[in-house]
Amino acid sequence: GVDMFNVHASGGPDMLKAAVAGAHEEAAIRKIPPPVILGVTVLTSLDDNAVSEIGFPLAPRELVLRFCAMVRNAGLNGVVASPLEAQNICKDCSGLTIVTPGIRPAGAGGDDQKRVSAPGAAIAAGADYIVVGRPIIKAPDPVATARAILDEARAALSARSKKTPV
Repeated sequence: GVDMFNVHASGGPDMLKAAVAGAHEEAAIRKIPPPVILGVTVLTSLDDNAVSEIGFPLAPRELVLRFCAMVRNAGLNGVVASPLEAQNICKDCSGLTIVTPGIRPAGAGGDDQKRVSAPGAAIAAGADYIVVGRPIIKAPDPVATARAILDEARAALSARSKKTPV
């Protein structure tokens, strides 16, 4: 079965609601828990200029928050968004699971990714899951790189859990 999947938030509220309804109906038929459904907000490969060229009148961070509100209202569980927006999502759209691609260890190139962050910074900002691909598979020692990313992520999770609410 599928534990988590995503749909693009730009498909609009009707599509998002249909995805939720379909997933819940199928889960009920199969007598299994429904999967976590995420709305993809703005691709991490898009910067302000690219978003503007596509025709969106908002900067990525504002567009992400607009998509987050729509995703939440449609009944999805969370979003896929740049780590640079995670903190604002936590603040303005609390309760959503946040999956952040565009994760790059210190010193790693951005490749085609424009809105990126280190693993620890993404988790400190509020990411629940981080997505790391090329920095691991292109590393001279992928296992050591993956372990270093995990160590950084664990340290950030530990620090985040020790913070007291304000």
